[in-house]
Amino acid sequence: MVLVVLGIDALDPELVDPANHPNLTLDTYQSIETINSVEGKPSTHELWPTIITGLAPKEHGLKLEDGVAWENPLLRYGSAAASYLLPDGIQTSIGAWLLNNTGEDAFRVPSTYYEKEGISTVFDGREAATIGIPNYVVDPENEDREHSLRRNLGDLFERDGSAQGGHTSSDPAAFYEQCLEMSMVRIARARRALRGGRESLIFAYTSGLDLIGHVTYDQPNLQMQAYSELDDFVGEVASDLREDDELLLVSDHGLQNGVHTHEAMVAGTSPRLVEGIDSVLDVRGAIEAELRHRDHSGPSSDSLSIKGNDTVTSQLEDLGYM
Repeated sequence: MVLVVLGIDALDPELVDPANHPNLTLDTYQSIETINSVEGKPSTHELWPTIITGLAPKEHGLKLEDGVAWENPLLRYGSAAASYLLPDGIQTSIGAWLLNNTGEDAFRVPSTYYEKEGISTVFDGREAATIGIPNYVVDPENEDREHSLRRNLGDLFERDGSAQGGHTSSDPAAFYEQCLEMSMVRIARARRALRGGRESLIFAYTSGLDLIGHVTYDQPNLQMQAYSELDDFVGEVASDLREDDELLLVSDHGLQNGVHTHEAMVAGTSPRLVEGIDSVLDVRGAIEAELRHRDHSGPSSDSLSIKGNDTVTSQLEDLGYM
């Protein structure tokens, strides 16, 4: 049996509807509390480390200032100097410039960080597939198609503190297509891990819905179109589940009118999966409770139908997704 966790950045409990989004709400779903950053709104950079550790940002130590991850040794001194010498508006502008014009990435802290800092995660001591989780990068030298697309968005997605959603896009329609491709990549990788049958826990993350929401504040229909498409993508994962497998969806915050909201959500194929989750701090405990409750030891090769796996793998490799 396998537990699949899909981390869907910015999946908003107020924007899902069981009638229209049966795969985003599954058998049961609920709103949960999230955590604000020092800037006063939920931060993706901080929240996924919270979700996998069960610790608040001040405890796991990964915090974001002005949109920049200042853990980078080259930037740490600049952060201290900027905080001391520069007005807030100028410091924010520097953060925007770094994100728009350099290779600085707010989400690429390696998984070794946790061991070095003596911090345990939900992945410790078990066979787990970790796919694209922000700030839990198992192999920093490699990137998949979602990360490559995100890193090279250019003027399709630029940080702009004066814009309603904090970002602008030179071509929202083209940006939408890239974001949906990014989500498809991570969903495909989760499906492949499930079909491969080597792990008891599969945890995959995608940022496409969040990115689209930031630039479609004046095009709500486009944001809701993304919800419909993502519902289809998640349905493909659900269709791969065997009788004893379970699926849990988790978000770090919501997103409406271009900005992060203060409600996250969870959804599961069993009420048992979500009933103990009141906030993002509870997700790790719920995952571990499920893994203890049932024998999530991963399917054996003779109990899982893998018809078509070679074709799927070949296609993903040809497209550069694996």
